[in-house]
Amino acid sequence: MLGPVLLAASRSDRMRRIVAAAPVTRPVVDRFVAGDELRPAMANVRALTAAGLEVTLDHLGEDVTDRVTANATRDAYLRLLEAIAAEGLGKHAEVSVKLSAFGQALPVDGHDIALENVREVAEAATAAGTTVTLDMEDHTTVDSTLAILDELRKEHPGTGAVVQSYLFRTEDDCRRLATPGSRVRLVKGAYKEPASVAYQDKREVDRAYVRCLKILMAGGGYPMIGSHDPRMIAIGQDLARRNGRQPGDYEFQMLFGIRTAEQRRLAAEGERMRIYVPYGADWYGYFMRRLAERPANLAFFLRSFVPGA
Repeated sequence: MLGPVLLAASRSDRMRRIVAAAPVTRPVVDRFVAGDELRPAMANVRALTAAGLEVTLDHLGEDVTDRVTANATRDAYLRLLEAIAAEGLGKHAEVSVKLSAFGQALPVDGHDIALENVREVAEAATAAGTTVTLDMEDHTTVDSTLAILDELRKEHPGTGAVVQSYLFRTEDDCRRLATPGSRVRLVKGAYKEPASVAYQDKREVDRAYVRCLKILMAGGGYPMIGSHDPRMIAIGQDLARRNGRQPGDYEFQMLFGIRTAEQRRLAAEGERMRIYVPYGADWYGYFMRRLAERPANLAFFLRSFVPGA
């Protein structure tokens, strides 16, 4: 019941101020966010890759409403990719971007501004020996995001896409994207969406996830299974076997700080396991969606308010 409330709160400036000011918030945020700045984020990346895990880095921020901030987001990613290149981590670390942080939502020429900014990041990623994945946001951005994906793939074919199983349209999007060389991350979805465009019942979202995963595994692309759900992980492994895929022909992805023992177990078994590593001072929206996704996350946060709990 609290999930929709938390998702609505994720875009509330008033709630942002309340949560950010709470003394207990920071230690909990540190569980899910790898630091406010680049240096601690890279320290976490080094530790994860040394443990045999792959990573994708997200400089937190979204819903940008001015071009100066959009350009600042681009520049933050350029510095990140410089750090990845300097440490020779291109084979193990990629970056994930939210196009709303690159100017996509600006009222005038937002789509073109986002494309211009993210193209520079894609060029820097290619130079660093890595690539970019375009995170998917709410349903109003899907067409613009996929159009930008198509443009980037003309020069940077490894650019990845994200699709969300709770949207009715996603099975068709999976069919279009399941082509040779196409990197596609499948997630369930973490935004508050209306019943006119998205499944509202968790069981329906799960069923749609499996249908989408079947399409991706049977296709010619590279599926990236973004899930912490043990059932989906098992189904993913089964579908990989049925479709003749070996570890490395697909991968699993999980969030930084969530089910870390399972991350290491899968990697130890030979699966390619990539950790989504967010960092940056603008952590509020990301943090609230993590609380909304899983009751265990919310319980962990609420226990922090109780001394000695």
